[in-house]
Amino acid sequence: MAELIRPRNGRVIAGVCVAIANRFDMSVAVIRALMVISVLFFGLSIWLYLILWLVIPLDRR
Repeated sequence: MAELIRPRNGRVIAGVCVAIANRFDMSVAVIRALMVISVLFFGLSIWLYLILWLVIPLDRR
């Protein structure tokens, strides 16, 4: 498994979904779809996304 780091490439908003997908070796499309579904049905995941945006470090390369 890779580190949990937001990459500079391949991100749409902040790179949180890409970081999670890279960390767990999953498809970015699946993570993004799960995020959209969770926002639509549970709403609180917006706050989770914002917190992860602040907590996950940006790739310095």
